[in-house]
Amino acid sequence: MRGLNGKVAVVTGAGSGLGRGIALRLASEQVTIVVLDVDEAGAGLTVSMIKEQTGEALSIPTDICDYLACRVAVDQVIDQYGSIDILVNNAGWDKAMPFIDTDPELWQKIVNINLFGPLNMHHVVVPHMVEAGGGKIVNIASDAGRVGSSSEAVYSACKGGIVAFSKTLCREVARKGVLINNVCPGPSDTPLFAAFAGEGEKAEKLRAGLERAIPLHRLGTAQDIAGIVTFLASEEANFIVGQTISVSGGLTMHG
Repeated sequence: MRGLNGKVAVVTGAGSGLGRGIALRLASEQVTIVVLDVDEAGAGLTVSMIKEQTGEALSIPTDICDYLACRVAVDQVIDQYGSIDILVNNAGWDKAMPFIDTDPELWQKIVNINLFGPLNMHHVVVPHMVEAGGGKIVNIASDAGRVGSSSEAVYSACKGGIVAFSKTLCREVARKGVLINNVCPGPSDTPLFAAFAGEGEKAEKLRAGLERAIPLHRLGTAQDIAGIVTFLASEEANFIVGQTISVSGGLTMHG
């Protein structure tokens, strides 16, 4: 896609699942990829996969819940590559449970990863983008944040918060060339979904029920999400800002 060759992208949570798919897709457009993930082994595998495709990639083990760690990682990227042109806030986590069965300790973990983590990354990356005259940020939110999702109350609140935060920050920085958009995956075949669904007959029934409900009769894949992220990161999307795009196979529809 236009304008991606030679850019530098930071992708959080790219050690597996959607993040890995996004990193691989961007790398196929000659984007240099920096993987930030607490899963050092998974991140290393993603980097190896990119290099096997003759791409350029680097892994920096980082806990996005730690503001200082985010700043150190971003400073390393700037020192090594000179810029961060694209930021994809993908890292996320949840534990499926009815809200009344949860406790504040679980809330804190979910909020730290899904809300404060992206806030940390915006706060340390956006100033570099402003100074450079622009950049693209794609936040992986969730349809859970748009329409709700049973057993994901706190996660849904975080993802809804990211959508609102993105729209607000857009109003502050769009004129400085920093364009921010949200992608909201529906149910996707990822390690996070596997953990959510559990095992055995219960998991099979959940998957089958979702496949019946989704008009395309399947769960999403990393490739389904990676395409729209790559488009939004490219110059093809230079007049798209502050938008929230659902990628759910038609399970949820709005517009």
